[in-house]
Parts: sequence; structure tokens; C-alpha cells
Amino acid sequence: MSLSLRAGGALLLAALLCGCGASAAREDGASLAGRRFAAALAAHDYRAGCELLAPETRDEVEQDAQGPCGPALRELGLPAAGPVRGVEVYGRDALLRTAGDVLFLSQFGSGWRVTAAGCVAQGEDEPYRCALKGG
Repeated sequence: MSLSLRAGGALLLAALLCGCGASAAREDGASLAGRRFAAALAAHDYRAGCELLAPETRDEVEQDAQGPCGPALRELGLPAAGPVRGVEVYGRDALLRTAGDVLFLSQFGSGWRVTAAGCVAQGEDEPYRCALKGG
């Protein structure tokens, strides 16, 4: 085998391992975290839902409610998520679209965490408005 074929094969292997594989793993991780959050809310397990929030988001929920996260999360009345429609990952941030909601997530050392939920698009060039969000 010639040196150029070996080098080309090595580059192809490196691209597959670093490119698509890493992106798919991040998409899967963000999607799983969002589905776990939605399942916790659907099961009325607000304590588990709070554990899946990003630290800033959880702090914001507790500050706004002037109380613990679980009851505050329940009071937000977030929409039922339903099936996942798509996930987009941008570095360490992700947007997860479901049949009934849009969630934003960020990747932390401990895994993906929800930073915003109950989000509605305001327009093509406008930011989302979210019922649950961090500072």
C-alpha cells in the first residue's frame, strides 16, 4: 500500500471519529437529557426535573418563586413535550424541538442540562420567549 493511500485512510478514519461521531454523540446526549426532563415532568417528578436543570436555571427558578425548585417547577405549568422532532447542537449548546415544546440545553462536566423550556419562537430574527430560563 502506498504512503498516500495509508495517509488518506488515516485521515478518513480521523474525520469519521472526530467529525460525525462526535456530533452524533452530542446530539444523542442532548436529546436524552431533554427526554429525561420531559419524562420527569410528565410523571410529576419535579424533584427529578430540577436535578436536570442547569445550575443557573435552577437558581433562577428558586429566586423567582422565593422557594424550592420542585414546587416552583410544578407551578410553571410547562407544556407536555411529546415526541422529539429534532435536535441541533452548536458546540456545547443544543436546541431540542419536541411536538409540544422547545428546550435549550448546555453541556456541563456532569452532562447535558436544561437551560430553558416552554419556549416559543417570536419571529424569524427574534429570540425565543421561554417560561423557564436561567439568568
